[in-house]
Amino acid sequence: MTSKKSVNFTVVPDEPKDGEPVEKIYANFCAVSHTPFDFTLAFCEMPPLNEKQIREAPEGSTQTILAPVKVKLVVPAQLVPALAAALQENMRLYQESYSNVRWNPPDQVH
Repeated sequence: MTSKKSVNFTVVPDEPKDGEPVEKIYANFCAVSHTPFDFTLAFCEMPPLNEKQIREAPEGSTQTILAPVKVKLVVPAQLVPALAAALQENMRLYQESYSNVRWNPPDQVH
């Protein structure tokens, strides 16, 4: 007869040793989509609008801005609640730590 054992694991990022660089990608826009199985986060770098684009846009119109995709991250649906909770907790800690930083959340996650 076999007995069941209980084991807890803690997973932590395995950072490179000896100053080995890790690729970092800047993104200031994120588009989110999903299937029945996973969520896709398309991280983009949205350039600022220039004066000409703003001036030439028809009043009351909706303009399309192309934001180049830098990376797509696909995560299983089961991971999303923990990811959302971790982001909320880190945002809370950020706001507590940097309460003097004025931050108006942009509408850049869709």
